[in-house]
Amino acid sequence: MPIEILMPALSPTMEKGNLAKWHVKEGDTVSSGDVIAEIETDKATMEVEAVDEGTVGKILVDEGATDVPVNDVIALLLEEGEDKSALKDAGAKPAAAKPESAKPEPAKAEAAMTDGQAVAPANAPATNAGAASPAAGPAPTTEEGGRIFASPLARRLAKEADLDLSAISGSGPRGRVVKADIEAAIAAGTGKAKPAEKAAAAAGTTPAPAAKPAMSDDAVRAFYKEGSYEEVPHDSMRKVIAKRLTESKSTIPHFYLTLDCDIDALLALRKQVNEAASVDGDGKPAYKVSVNDMIIKAMALALQAVPDANATWTETAMLKHSVSDIGVAVAIPGGLITPVVRDAEKKSLSAISNEMKDFAKRARERKLAPEEYQGGTTAISNLGMFGIKDFSAVINPPHATILAVGAGEQRAVVKDGALTVATIMTVTLSTDHRAVDGALGAQLLAAFKKLIENPMALLV
Repeated sequence: MPIEILMPALSPTMEKGNLAKWHVKEGDTVSSGDVIAEIETDKATMEVEAVDEGTVGKILVDEGATDVPVNDVIALLLEEGEDKSALKDAGAKPAAAKPESAKPEPAKAEAAMTDGQAVAPANAPATNAGAASPAAGPAPTTEEGGRIFASPLARRLAKEADLDLSAISGSGPRGRVVKADIEAAIAAGTGKAKPAEKAAAAAGTTPAPAAKPAMSDDAVRAFYKEGSYEEVPHDSMRKVIAKRLTESKSTIPHFYLTLDCDIDALLALRKQVNEAASVDGDGKPAYKVSVNDMIIKAMALALQAVPDANATWTETAMLKHSVSDIGVAVAIPGGLITPVVRDAEKKSLSAISNEMKDFAKRARERKLAPEEYQGGTTAISNLGMFGIKDFSAVINPPHATILAVGAGEQRAVVKDGALTVATIMTVTLSTDHRAVDGALGAQLLAAFKKLIENPMALLV
């Protein structure tokens, strides 16, 4: 039977993707590892490799198609000895149509996680086209409305055992829940269905979707004179940003702490560090440390000094992190992305600087791999370069904190009872009050301030 090539899930936030380009055509022979297509997600454009060898028998989704659901069949691969007659038995479906000028439909809910556990990679084994189809009826969904992929046997076993499929991590291709996952959940006593889900299952229905916005699109448009505005459809990134920020502000109890840091000593040290950089034959320095690089290192060390604040909230336990993985918000056209500097507490300022320059360049080109922007134990959002004095940032789940950094500016301050001028930078820590209380957040900010104002500690 022909092998199905599925729309891959390339990030936890991805439910749909755009098929930007095919690198193969019908009749081409491909081998495992060959690049066959380019997929646009909300974060990046990524190449998809073949995981099997064979001949491209049928392309089901046209190049340029948008909003193709994850796990939809996008092409069929003929195995050795097969010809196109085998496609008749493969249940080939029509190709996804390219969008016209019609008004976009409201977006379905995106996945709630932003940096959670990674989904199956693009080169996970493809399922065989001869596999049995799920039983008829509404497919189970997550609380956010995303479809759960599970084998027919797994669905039946889950129903018999009164398990909630959305609470079970799938180990099959593309994160599919399989028989072994159900058996493991039964053995561990996990994944029990909630009362509302039991009632819905008994009634043969799915739980009601989340409430719609208070004002419809048409009601909003009615406030404005027709022809006085241009409609710009939301792209995938903007939809996901809107979903995540709404989720964050509505589900995480934000708490804010603000203080000022004197950065004169830090600026002086930065100048010395950069002057000490070696240069190549073209006179280019090996590194050029920024204030933001020093802030990253200071936050990483502060989390090590106050380990209770280096945490993530879950409904069953607090996750206490041993490393400081610092996400750094990078503005890109149409939105932002947060690449993560891993083990930042162990890295030199020059290493952090060069890593961030590489991240920023590839982020703007949408070339970051999912593992480079997923996870992290906290995040930093710096708007100082735009002249912003201070602001409060929205927590990026599953983080428990985010540090908003304002511009360094000269202000009149009192030191040792005398009025003087110093370069002051205002920072605001947003915390998830479930994980980081006010006093704990204050300890973290105090540790950060001490490092910023005594920056030699960043070099140790």
